Amino acid sequence: MRLIFVLLIFISTFTFAQDKPKPLQKDPYFTPTATPKTNAPPADKVKHVHSDELRKDDKYDGNNYFVGNVQFEHQGSILNADLVIFYQDQNFVKAIGNVKLQNPDGSVITAEEMEYDGNTQKGIARKNVVLTDPKQTIRTDIMYYDRLSNQAYFNTGGTITDGQSTMYTKSATYFLDTKLIDFVGNVKIDNPDYIVEGVNIKQNQNTKVAEFFGPTTITRRDNPKNRVYTERGTYNMNSKEAYLKKNSKIFYNDKILTGDDMYYNQLTGFGKATGNVTLDDPNERRWIKGGYGEIFEKKDSAMMTKNPYAVKALEKDSMYFAAEKIISFQKPDSADIRKKKSFLRAFRKARMYKSNAQGRADSIAFNETDGVMHMYREPILWSDGKQVTGDKVEAYFDTQKESIDSLKVIGNAFAISKVDSLSMKDEFNQVKGRLMTVYYGEDNNIKEAKVIGNAQAITYSDDVNAETKEKERIGISLTSCGIIDALFEEKALYVVECNIGATSDTYPMSKIEPARRKFPDFNWNTKDRIMKWQDILVDTPNYPEIKYESDDTLYNQAQEVIEKEKAKEEAKKPKRVRR
Repeated sequence: MRLIFVLLIFISTFTFAQDKPKPLQKDPYFTPTATPKTNAPPADKVKHVHSDELRKDDKYDGNNYFVGNVQFEHQGSILNADLVIFYQDQNFVKAIGNVKLQNPDGSVITAEEMEYDGNTQKGIARKNVVLTDPKQTIRTDIMYYDRLSNQAYFNTGGTITDGQSTMYTKSATYFLDTKLIDFVGNVKIDNPDYIVEGVNIKQNQNTKVAEFFGPTTITRRDNPKNRVYTERGTYNMNSKEAYLKKNSKIFYNDKILTGDDMYYNQLTGFGKATGNVTLDDPNERRWIKGGYGEIFEKKDSAMMTKNPYAVKALEKDSMYFAAEKIISFQKPDSADIRKKKSFLRAFRKARMYKSNAQGRADSIAFNETDGVMHMYREPILWSDGKQVTGDKVEAYFDTQKESIDSLKVIGNAFAISKVDSLSMKDEFNQVKGRLMTVYYGEDNNIKEAKVIGNAQAITYSDDVNAETKEKERIGISLTSCGIIDALFEEKALYVVECNIGATSDTYPMSKIEPARRKFPDFNWNTKDRIMKWQDILVDTPNYPEIKYESDDTLYNQAQEVIEKEKAKEEAKKPKRVRR
C-alpha cells in the first residue's frame, strides 16, 4: 500500500513537470549591456499576427508554438516563418523554416532559423543567412542583429555584394543607418577592375569610399604588376582614387613610388607623393629621391623636386645627378618599337658625379640606354685633374664597360690641365677652339684632345737633363692653327699635330710675360668642383679658392737685366745742357 502511494506521488509530480515549460536558455548575446533605467516604461511586446495553427505539447519543452504561415510583428518589423516558438513571458520568439524579417528601413533578413528578443531588440539568424537592402547583400551562416543600434554583425565568414564588388571576410559589422561596413581581420574585395586585399577595412556603401587601417594592397586586374600598397589610407571605389598615409607604395610599369603622403588615380595614372619620396626603377638600376614627386603612368614619366637627386647604379661605379627638378621617362626605340629607351633630365643648377668625371651645368640630359649625356648652358666637366668647358658638352659612355669613351665640346671649347697636380705653382696646359673632341684612355682618364676651328694651345715644355736625369723646364709653347691634335700624358700636354695655318713658338721662361701664359678666358674653378658624390646635394660645395704661386723669378730677373741695360744705354747718351 505504501509503495502504491509513493508511485502515485511520483506520477503526479512528473505529470506536473511536463505541463510546466522548461526555462529558456538564451544566447549570451541577448544579455543587456546597459543597466535598465529606473521607472523606464516596459518594452513593447512581440505580437502574434497570424498562423494556421497553435500547438502546445512536449515538442518544444511545453512552450506554445505556431505553425503554418506564421507572422509576428514588433515595432514595425514583420517576422514570417513556417514555425515560431513564442516565449511570451520572456517577450522572445524563435522562428524555424523559411524565416524572413522585414524592417522599416527596407532591410530584409532571411535564414533557416532566427531568435528575436523584444526586450533588447536583438536577434540572431542562423543557417544560410542573407541580409539585403538597397546597397548590398550580405551572406553568412550566423548573423547578430541589433535594432537599437541598427547594426548587423557576423564572425563566421561571409560575403557582401553590392552590384559592383564582392567582399569576402570572416568578421564584419554593418551599420544600416550610415551604410558603413567595418571589416575586421583579412578582407578581400573582388571587383571587375581591381582586387583589394587587406586587414581592418571600413567601407561606406553610400560614398563607395574604403578606409584602410592595416596592410592593404589594391591590384589592377588588367595589369597585376600595377598595384598600390598602404598601411593607412582611403580608396574611392568609383573614381579609383587612393589617398595613402603610411608606409605606402605605388607599383607601376615596373617602377615603385614611395612617400610619406601619397595620392594616386588609377584611371588617369597620375600619382604624387610628398615627404621622403623615392622613385625606384629596378630594371634601370636607378632611383630618384626628393621631397615631392609626380608620376604619369600612361606617359611612363616622372618628375621629382625639392632637393631631388638620382643614383644610377653600375657594377663597378655609380653615377649621381642632382638639380632643382629631375624628370625621368621612357619612350619606344625608333629602331625597334618593342623596346624602350630610358632618359633622365636634370633642370636648373644640374650636377653630376662619377668617380672619373664630375660636372655641372644649367641642365643635363642623359640617355641611359645609349649612354649619351648632354650638358647645356655654361657646362663644366672635371676629370682626373683636367677641366673642360664650352657652350655645350656631350659625353659618350660605353654602357658595357660602364666608362666614358669620349666628350664632344661644341662652341668655345676649352680644356685645362694642371702641369703638376702636386705643385702649387700657377702652371696650366691649355687647349681651346671652336669644336673639341676629347678621348679617354684605358685608364678612364682623358688621353687625347682634337680641336677644330681657331685652335690654340699653351703648353709647358720640359726636357731631361743628360747629367742629372731630371726634368728641366725649357719654356712655354704658344701654338695656333686650324686643327690641333694634342695628347695628355702624365703631367704634360703634347701637341702632336697642328694643321692649316700653323704657327708655333716656344719661349724660355725668362722671355714670356705671365699675362701670355694663360688665355684671356682662363677660369680654373676649384670653388664649385665636385669632389665627392655628396657635393651634388648642394648648389655648390663652395670650397676655398686655391691660391697658386706664380713662378715669375726668371722672367723678373731677365726684366731686371733688361732694365739695367737700358739704364746703361741711357747713361751713355750725351746730356743736353741749357745755357
